[in-house]
Amino acid sequence: MLRYFFTPLALAVAALLDWPLRAALTAFGILVGVAAVVTVVALGEGTEIAVQQKLASFGQNTLNVAPEQQQASGAQRAEWEPRLSEADGQAIARDAPSVRAVAPILTSRAEVAFGGYGATTEVIGTNQKFLELRAWPLASGEVWSEQAEKTASRVCLIGKKVAADLFGDSDPVGRVLRIGRHPFHVLGVLVEKGQGPFGQEQDDVVLVPIATKRAKLQPTQHGRVQQLVIGATGDRAVAAAKQEAGAILRERHGLREGAPDDFSIRGQDSFRETQDRVVQILRLLLTSVAAISLLVGGIGIMNIMLVSVTDRTRDIGIRMAIGASRWDILAQFLTESVLLSAIGGALGAGLSVVAVLGLAQALSLPMQPSLAALCLALGVSSSIGVLFGLIPSWRAASLDPVQALGRE
Repeated sequence: MLRYFFTPLALAVAALLDWPLRAALTAFGILVGVAAVVTVVALGEGTEIAVQQKLASFGQNTLNVAPEQQQASGAQRAEWEPRLSEADGQAIARDAPSVRAVAPILTSRAEVAFGGYGATTEVIGTNQKFLELRAWPLASGEVWSEQAEKTASRVCLIGKKVAADLFGDSDPVGRVLRIGRHPFHVLGVLVEKGQGPFGQEQDDVVLVPIATKRAKLQPTQHGRVQQLVIGATGDRAVAAAKQEAGAILRERHGLREGAPDDFSIRGQDSFRETQDRVVQILRLLLTSVAAISLLVGGIGIMNIMLVSVTDRTRDIGIRMAIGASRWDILAQFLTESVLLSAIGGALGAGLSVVAVLGLAQALSLPMQPSLAALCLALGVSSSIGVLFGLIPSWRAASLDPVQALGRE
């Protein structure tokens, strides 16, 4: 029984050693295909994890409410003014059972300066709940008090990038910087978050109480805000929080039944779906290219095996003349084909591990070789050896011994 396994294997190894360059070039096509497939799978998984981590940096179970202009006869009204307000947020926090907290947002770009150093950064007016909803603790210092919010005190929290740009290695807490022409007391420095899911620099920010922002930096009418961040009480409460917030806003804004909303409520699910679609499309395209390279490698194996059958026709005839059956010849060449593809697959798997670890380091992505992808790629490469080796092997087994022996 072992003879039927070891004899074809020994003959296949001997044939590959007789033509090492040919074997190496043939296996190279499979090597590239397998390495590409495993690397693409790891890249897709790493990108997906990175997107999820970036979205998590925006806070868990949160909804973003923004004003939205209603359409009037197919055209937007030039005199339209956003109607979202702090009072809307307070009503949602008070009356929506599925909402745990609401943070208003009023944001603009402004010049900040300290000791001769200056920068343009995003200044966000909000309340204490913003840090809770965004899951954004302080690296040092403390948050402003409720009294500071009520009295519009000139206090602020700064992001890591602002701290580095203005203060270098010095501790900013307790210092006074200027936002525009107004001095602000730095109470704390925010923990570094890095880039957001859309590439924005989250640490290039200054937070101030929203009453201070409105009084000193960005006057608005009737407590208007640009956005509300809503935190649901849990994973399963997000949909209910969205529905409750929408109903409260429609009632407060006096919208009749059937009238379109003058606001939009978006959760992380919509952002995640958009990101997932982009990642899936890129993964599909890259995987298709990798699959094509595997197909090309398989065709290369078939071509080389056909050439090998032609070159060894007389040897096949000699084997048949001394008693080898057609199945012995078929097994010999099929084993050679599978061995070629398996060697290419194993080398490709090794190369993919190196490539994935290198890309993870270079791109700072949470990438790692997938065991499932490695096993799948090795299985596919072996299957390619069988599939594309069948025709040459069958051709070899179908040779007439007399004609084969007469071939020069």
